[in-house]
Amino acid sequence: MPPGVDCPMEFWSKEENQIVEVDFLLPTGVYLNFPVSRNANLSSIKEVLWHNAQSEPLFHMLSDPEAYVFTCINQTAEQQELEDEQRRLCDIQPFLPVLRLVARQGDRVKKLINSQISLLIGKGLHEFDSLGDPEVNDFRTKMGQFCEEAAAHRQQLGWEAWMHYNFPLQLEPSARGLGAGALRGPSRTLFVNVKFEGNEESFTFQVSPNDFPLALMACALKKRVTVFRQPALERPEDYTLKVNGKYEYLYGSYPLYQFQYICRCLHNGQTPHLTMVHCSSILAMRDEQSNFPAQTPKLRTKPPPIPMKKPSSVSLWALEQPFCIELIQGSKVNADERMKLVVLAGLFHGNEMLCKTVSSSEVTVCSEPVWKQRLEFDINVCDLPRMARLCFALYAVIEKAKKARSTKKKSKKADCPIAWANLMLFDYKDQLKTGERCLYMWSSVPDEKGELLNPMGTVWSNPNTESAAALVICIPEVAPHPVYYPTMEKILELGKNGEHGRFTEDEMLFLLSSWPELPVLSALELLDFSFPDRHVGSFAIQSLRKLTDDELFQYLLQLVQVLARVPPDRVTVPAGRPHRKIGRSSLSSEMHVPSVALRFGLIMEAYCRGSNHHMKALMKQGEALNKMKALNDFVRVSSQRTTKPQTKELMHVCLRQEIYMEALSNLQSPLNPSTLLSEVCVEQCTFMDSKRSRGSQAAGEAAGSCSPGIIFKNGDDLRQDMLTLQMIQLMDVLWKQEGLDLRMTPYGCLSMGDRTGLIEVVSHSDTIANIQLNKSNMAATAAFNKDALLNWLKSKNPGEALERAIEEFTLSCAGYCVATYVLGIGDRHSDNIMIRESGQLFHIDFGHFLGNFKTKFGINRERVPFILTYDFVHVIQQGKTNNNEKFERFRSYCERAYTILRRHGLLFLHLFALMRAAGLPELSCSKDIQYLKVGLGAGARSGLGAPARCPGLSQG
Repeated sequence: MPPGVDCPMEFWSKEENQIVEVDFLLPTGVYLNFPVSRNANLSSIKEVLWHNAQSEPLFHMLSDPEAYVFTCINQTAEQQELEDEQRRLCDIQPFLPVLRLVARQGDRVKKLINSQISLLIGKGLHEFDSLGDPEVNDFRTKMGQFCEEAAAHRQQLGWEAWMHYNFPLQLEPSARGLGAGALRGPSRTLFVNVKFEGNEESFTFQVSPNDFPLALMACALKKRVTVFRQPALERPEDYTLKVNGKYEYLYGSYPLYQFQYICRCLHNGQTPHLTMVHCSSILAMRDEQSNFPAQTPKLRTKPPPIPMKKPSSVSLWALEQPFCIELIQGSKVNADERMKLVVLAGLFHGNEMLCKTVSSSEVTVCSEPVWKQRLEFDINVCDLPRMARLCFALYAVIEKAKKARSTKKKSKKADCPIAWANLMLFDYKDQLKTGERCLYMWSSVPDEKGELLNPMGTVWSNPNTESAAALVICIPEVAPHPVYYPTMEKILELGKNGEHGRFTEDEMLFLLSSWPELPVLSALELLDFSFPDRHVGSFAIQSLRKLTDDELFQYLLQLVQVLARVPPDRVTVPAGRPHRKIGRSSLSSEMHVPSVALRFGLIMEAYCRGSNHHMKALMKQGEALNKMKALNDFVRVSSQRTTKPQTKELMHVCLRQEIYMEALSNLQSPLNPSTLLSEVCVEQCTFMDSKRSRGSQAAGEAAGSCSPGIIFKNGDDLRQDMLTLQMIQLMDVLWKQEGLDLRMTPYGCLSMGDRTGLIEVVSHSDTIANIQLNKSNMAATAAFNKDALLNWLKSKNPGEALERAIEEFTLSCAGYCVATYVLGIGDRHSDNIMIRESGQLFHIDFGHFLGNFKTKFGINRERVPFILTYDFVHVIQQGKTNNNEKFERFRSYCERAYTILRRHGLLFLHLFALMRAAGLPELSCSKDIQYLKVGLGAGARSGLGAPARCPGLSQG
């Protein structure tokens, strides 16, 4: 019987293909064929198959259905076992509609978990096994053991400790009230609505914002006893407060006004709605997670410890000879035969050059050029840092044509970059690498910077070994025994005792800061302890310690691209850190990049093994993302054939299908896991072109639930938007810690794949462009109507509310003026600036930053440090032409905000320096960091600095 026709991925997204003819192969060798709904899951398909097989020969030889599992050929032409039988056929998307039933082998629970992890990662775990890389295997073994121990520890936590782990507190950064810039202070009374779990009756209390959650729960219990005349048998300590409709809890010894939810309600004049949850319900959730099928732990032999200095090894510091390598030959080099080939080699520590670069001799272009040349570097072996990397660039040299008017000048040579590769000098066991190695190189992309070497690029070889250019090098033996970098204990001993020996303070700082196993804060504390006169360590600690654990972890997690340059065994999953805010998104958004796919895949596997219970939510999010991609493709094709209203109606028809409604309902929001997206509001869903996807109030009707709107973005790289919004959020944290609340709106933005992601809709807001257009009689003069913005605010905030809205506008305008100036955000126009009905102004679309402004015909289109237009000043001055008092207040906000950022300048410089390795086009060289340094002023260089006026700020 011939196999069925092939079913490419497009086949499964077509609405008309509801029924699929599927061929089944039984273990007895019998073929069956019958139609199957593409929405049917494997479990129901197996039931139908078993029923039909009863009338076939040799049925009596089959075992119980649970003894068999389906296999198929997937879209990557690999055989795949389908352990998860709750998956639907349309989600599996086999390349051929052929399912083979085979006998189960091995541990079913383990295979099911491995199958789910492979699905989340986007590649099979067998690919890791087939590498045969000792470093990869060692990392997976260690992380597997670590994750098993962490999971076992979580199961033993009490309900309060489990709450701290699973539902971290969402607190305002400042513990000193609502801040000087806030409109409502903690002295005001607060009305709170409280109900008990499982009971719809609720009580409203008038409490002080300074009360703790325990006091509020005691009032609720007392009220219930009074109303229902029940004996007071329960204690408030056995309860916790949950925000209605969210996975967000209020607990601990913090005043109510410090919780973000309460603070939002105070600012918006809303009544908080809370539910009292008994500790037994919390324990039930903990037990439900603990009962999740876990892997059966293997009996593994403990890996041998890292070799210490002993007779059979040599310390690196004992070797005084210069470091050198031998360049042997190349292969698969593609260049013009009239050119000459040259290899440039350099030694780097991070982005810092350790010595002068070395160039090879020129050889004739051919597919396999031969050098057999010794390259010696101006650095001794003993001076190599632990994280030193050897960087290569292969380029061609061509003679430039002589110009007619410059015949007297010598002809110049032009360099044509071909490929590059990097290699760590020490392996994951701290041993100096030696011997012959073949480096498969990455294609060079010529840029305006003219840099041939790429020290911040990956240290992994190009996996495309069949077509990639390659270099064969040899690192000679420098000692009769293996050479190891000195142990961390030895370095710490030198640092703490002050016995620097032949090392200066700068060298000791370099040694300590370069050690990969030293935790961030521990390394900074050690630097500060060893050398108190150094301000670097103490300043960084001061800046980082002001962040909560959750905030610090979020920033480090979102900068996870830096891990692509660290050996896998150095990466650890933080134990005891909040994990509900961790998603696979930050990692999966890079899985399409070959240079980091292996590293990020390993990290994702480690996380999944340590959080088995979280995989279900992540798989649900992944399924929703796939459906949104399919819907996006459908809309793109339909919009080319029909009008926008017709396409919108077709989109609604598609969304109403059971397969879409199920996938897009009852899932945790990837933007904020504490938010549950219960049901998609089909009637409010719309689509927009890329230029208006974030610049229109229609964005509030994007796919998502009725309350939290979400925009699905396909085709744009959102990583730069993410970074910019994180920096704005960090600025907001630092300002609030100083008692300055500038009413910022760092909306959610998350990159979830190759040029795909999600953006949070800021409800009740509109762009400045739309407001000006709607409030003007002529479109041509809309931008010159300075009264449009103020009149719009008056229409949304009648009476006394207008003064509060203007204050909100003044505060937020000051915050974004300073933030956009410091970060050098470009492309600022009225479509990229929005305002909420409450008066809060905020910026969107951060495609250009760090001074990379748009130009036209070589002319810079943006020649002001930040946007402060006449209509903005008109609102700040409350419509009065010479209201200098209000404008001076606005200027004082700007100056104070700018001064605070200057004091924390090093923190921003360090974070952006870490992100240089992320591959963002506008953050790739020291020039980009220099722009930030200039924007932060002298304070960025010293960590200190006197207050200064925000440059470029003048009335009007």
